[in-house]
Amino acid sequence: MIKQYETVFIATPVLSEAQMKEAVAKYTGFIKENGGEIVYEEDWGLRQLAYPIQKKTTGFYYLIEFRADSQFVEALETQYRRDEKIIRFLTFAMDKHAVAYAEKRRANKQAK
Repeated sequence: MIKQYETVFIATPVLSEAQMKEAVAKYTGFIKENGGEIVYEEDWGLRQLAYPIQKKTTGFYYLIEFRADSQFVEALETQYRRDEKIIRFLTFAMDKHAVAYAEKRRANKQAK
């Protein structure tokens, strides 16, 4: 069953700009290769972490909103776990209210 998902991952802060773009391209490509459709992407940049993770206090945050089959999420999260550049990730299925909120947030962001 095709659902809409939102995934946010935090990459280690020691990456260069090129390495971060490469990591993003890897995951967006992985989603597309497995029949997923990218709805929206947003780079949140380098941010302070709420608590240290692997002795790091900052990380590069990146959001990807996509539509895919429900079995695909497990494969995506396995890729995150195997990648030493990714220190945290969260993927969740969006209900109709979350989809509507995300669309409204994007419209407001474009209006500014």
